[in-house]
Amino acid sequence: MENYNEQYRNEKLERAKEKIKELKGFYIHFTVYVIVNLFILGSIVVNSGWDAFFNIGTYFTPFFWGLGIVGHYSKVSGSLPFFSKDWENRQIEKYMEKEKRESEDFLKKK
Repeated sequence: MENYNEQYRNEKLERAKEKIKELKGFYIHFTVYVIVNLFILGSIVVNSGWDAFFNIGTYFTPFFWGLGIVGHYSKVSGSLPFFSKDWENRQIEKYMEKEKRESEDFLKKK
């Protein structure tokens, strides 16, 4: 029983480490997003003046990259129904069950 508890605790620790790694990746992604977009917008203002802020093309990069940021956050926070750990586990179980059924069917045919 003690071995089981230690194994369970180790699994929880590994999941926590993986979650922290994903969160760190998101923070790095977000920081790069802010820095790069500030640089881009600053360059546009310096080169084109303040009138560039009224041009829709000015906001393409921040908008579409921002959608990527939202998707990344959704994945990290677990609020995205697809591609979460639960989704991965369900898919693994589904394919394992399918393999088991196919193996049993094959053995029955012999």
